[in-house]
Amino acid sequence: MIEVMRLDGKKYWVNPHMIESMEETPDLTLTMLSGKKLIIRNSPAELIEKIISYRRNLEINSQEVL
Repeated sequence: MIEVMRLDGKKYWVNPHMIESMEETPDLTLTMLSGKKLIIRNSPAELIEKIISYRRNLEINSQEVL
């Protein structure tokens, strides 16, 4: 899960694997695979960096079965 900031300042956590698209209008709107839309304060660059970091952590911490 990654932390995002809603427009009202509250923290919210989302599963980045469930994000279908992002649109900057001018706030960042996330469309989830469920169809739900979230409007957040984070910039696209910040969110992309959080997603990259999250995925790197998964890879580092994952255990491979050989």
